Amino acid sequence: MTQLPAELTAAQLRRACAPAEMDFTTTAEVDKLEGIIGQERATRAIEFGIEIAAEGYNIFAMGPSGAGKSSTILHYLQQRAAALPTPHDWAYVRNPGDAYRPRALALPPGKGQGATQGLRDALRQVESAVKSAFAGNLYEEARAEIGQRLQQAQQQTLRQLEAFAHQRSFTLLRTPSGLSFAPMIDGRPLAVEEFNRLDPAQRQAFSEHEGALEQAMEQAVRALQEMQARAEEELTGLNRRVAEATVSPLFAALRDRFNDCPNFVAYMEEVAEDIVRRVVGNRLILEEEEGAPGANARFHLDGRRSRWSDDYEVNLIVDHGSDAGAPVIHEINPNYPNVIGKIEYRAEFGALVPDHHTIRAGALHRANGGYLVIDARALLSYPMAWEGLKRALRYKEIRIDDPATQAGAAPAASLAPAAIPLSVKVVLIGDPATYYTLYALDSAFSKLFKVRADFASDMEWSAANLDAIARFIRTRCEEETLRDFTPAAVAEVVEYAARLVESQRRLTTRFAHVADILREADYWAGEAAAAVVDRNHVQQAIRERRYRSSLYEEHLLRLIQEDVVAVATTGSAVGQVNGLSVVQLGDYAFGKPARISASVYLGNRGIINIEREADLSGRIHDKGVLILAGYLGRVYGQNKPLTLNASIAFEQSYDGVEGDSASSTELYALLSALADAPLFQNLAVTGSVNQMGDVQAVGGVTAKIEGFFDLCQARGLDGSHGVILPAANVQHLMLRQDVVQAVADGLFHIWPVRTVDEGFALLSGLPAGVRQADGAFPDGTFNRRVADRLHAMAETLAGFSRTPPSDVREEEDATPAAEPEPDPVPPDPAPPAAPEVDAA
Repeated sequence: MTQLPAELTAAQLRRACAPAEMDFTTTAEVDKLEGIIGQERATRAIEFGIEIAAEGYNIFAMGPSGAGKSSTILHYLQQRAAALPTPHDWAYVRNPGDAYRPRALALPPGKGQGATQGLRDALRQVESAVKSAFAGNLYEEARAEIGQRLQQAQQQTLRQLEAFAHQRSFTLLRTPSGLSFAPMIDGRPLAVEEFNRLDPAQRQAFSEHEGALEQAMEQAVRALQEMQARAEEELTGLNRRVAEATVSPLFAALRDRFNDCPNFVAYMEEVAEDIVRRVVGNRLILEEEEGAPGANARFHLDGRRSRWSDDYEVNLIVDHGSDAGAPVIHEINPNYPNVIGKIEYRAEFGALVPDHHTIRAGALHRANGGYLVIDARALLSYPMAWEGLKRALRYKEIRIDDPATQAGAAPAASLAPAAIPLSVKVVLIGDPATYYTLYALDSAFSKLFKVRADFASDMEWSAANLDAIARFIRTRCEEETLRDFTPAAVAEVVEYAARLVESQRRLTTRFAHVADILREADYWAGEAAAAVVDRNHVQQAIRERRYRSSLYEEHLLRLIQEDVVAVATTGSAVGQVNGLSVVQLGDYAFGKPARISASVYLGNRGIINIEREADLSGRIHDKGVLILAGYLGRVYGQNKPLTLNASIAFEQSYDGVEGDSASSTELYALLSALADAPLFQNLAVTGSVNQMGDVQAVGGVTAKIEGFFDLCQARGLDGSHGVILPAANVQHLMLRQDVVQAVADGLFHIWPVRTVDEGFALLSGLPAGVRQADGAFPDGTFNRRVADRLHAMAETLAGFSRTPPSDVREEEDATPAAEPEPDPVPPDPAPPAAPEVDAA
């Protein structure tokens, strides 16, 4: 005979944390927490990923939300970064050779701001000095002297040419079109008509001098041009001397100040040379008086007028002036411009025009030489940002491209800034699904992110971890100005941490949820005008949190109490048993009792899963139902064929059902229908089953038990109610104190079972029965009743197969079976908030 399992005691339903184990009066006496609790594997992976310098060893940190991934990573990165050298400042400057390809300029760490301001001040001084130098008397006198010498030489040449012409009776004419000769008689030039009236001999005499005059004219013009060129060279030399004498001294002090930055000094020399070149070429536009916009005025993005000296200013995009150590950047909005950088545009004469001033840094620029932390899901929501990050990591450079260019929608003018060398460690934070999806679908991912940091969702319930939780509470209290916690309050928090993971041996590592309870307990302590947070304040915080989230739970419970949803808690019934499911509503889950029924009739279709036929069953639930057929075949089909039709359903279930934790419950209902044995309705069941008849552990047992307890308590506990659960789930029980007290008072019962036989014996009051040597089960056992019913059904169906009644044959031949009309579906008792599952 099968021995019934022993009922669980109240002490087995919840592990208590004894305040006496804690050697402090309040958490104010405890040391602060350094690091994070329960994440040794993840922290070792992070330390390894941070320290290794090989290519591709970026980090992907994955784990559940609230496990402290971001805080842990940022903590370790900031510690490591403080010991590293501060990287270069970075700037973009104008490229004199190609203004649309700005050059990148590396500056000593922390000196970028000083270099930028120093160059701006020097340029303003140069701008003013150049204006003054070229408007001064000395320059004007020197320029006038060159002009006078040119004029005197030109006049001397023209006088000589004129004298040459007079000797040959010609005069030199100066006209708008140039110089020319005219014949002259008695000192008076002849008009064309007068020249034509001369006799041929006179005209011939004048014509004889044309060749000499033309040659003299050519020589004079050539001399004049040479004089003009020499004068221009003198003026150019003057301009260069004045410009160099004006510009060079103004950059000398800046060169001495930044002599340890050869890149910047070289750029200043280029700037000085380019200014001189533009002055010498008369292409430098001297700015008009302030407030008087000219035809050549340009404007910055902020509306300020642009000056010619702005062309040479430095656009500092990365400034580490206030940083100590390497940067740690946490980019919370990782779109393409925020990660890679961007090029802005300013309006100029109706067109969008960029220049090196409109280049903006991205997170990669700011993190260069340090660490960059990004949320993986947020990054993947911007595909171009993900591709840009991979490209930068692969080629070790940051190249700013306008995304609009790739889409063919860029303005007519665009920039191609020089790439900046990249040395950065990237840490992506995400969940396991994101990691495995990227690993499977993106071939570059495994080459760029070779370090996986797995964050655990729970940790061992140990003395060391209890001490760590107390230190965590002390740290939160200090950082958030909360009241100190007593040992009893800390013990309640520990039990809550165990309840979150449904374990008497483990504690949650999702301390974001624990921190919420700390804050809420501090609030209720404040409402009670308490100086410290005690156990009752933590309990009140947990109760209030449950109350805020339990509206839908109470609504379902009320529907069951009002018999709108049929769940019996008294009496007995054949083929009917109370199952337990879990409803998940965001961060809140609760147990929901549900009636599971089975009916058996002649046929050979086997077990019909009504939920599956209605497309309301998940794959795991389907598998659980199919396992039932394997169990029936192993136990009852060894000496006869199994021929039956059986249908199983979750009654009044209008949402999806998933999971296999109801498979044992469904089997009990099926065996009850086969054995015609009523089952006690004051009991509820959870647990999955295998083909051997072993009852296996399931999830959500704490919520399931509490859900049935609440229903029984609402209807009145009489000492007969209870729950049957897998024995393997006893270690997962962290029941509420009211449930534990009811068990202690004998008003509620919980039985752990290991086999289907044990569970059915509890539900039916019948012994299971063990197969005897002849292959039969003992009389009076439910296994015997099931075996006899299956044998009878097989014989009955076989008899029908041999001599089917003629009226049945004719009816079957004449009229095909009609589709059964669906039963009217009652309205859903409440708006479906989330799929219903039968396993956590």
